[in-house]
Amino acid sequence: MATASTPDALLNEHDVARITGLSVASVRRWRLLRQGPQYLKIGSAVRYRSQDIAAWLDTRPTGGESRVSGSR
Repeated sequence: MATASTPDALLNEHDVARITGLSVASVRRWRLLRQGPQYLKIGSAVRYRSQDIAAWLDTRPTGGESRVSGSR
């Protein structure tokens, strides 16, 4: 199994699920709906570059930001 700390690591869907804390089914659904991170097809195998996972996670919305005062 590759780790996200290896610069050119290729990750499988189980690795991506572990990194994101979500299920393998979610990772597969993202791929089916073309909503998740970029992936590679090597024959029938699906692999993800660790830098693509990091870039995709950086584009996800975040919560907990404070409101501008007076915007209630």
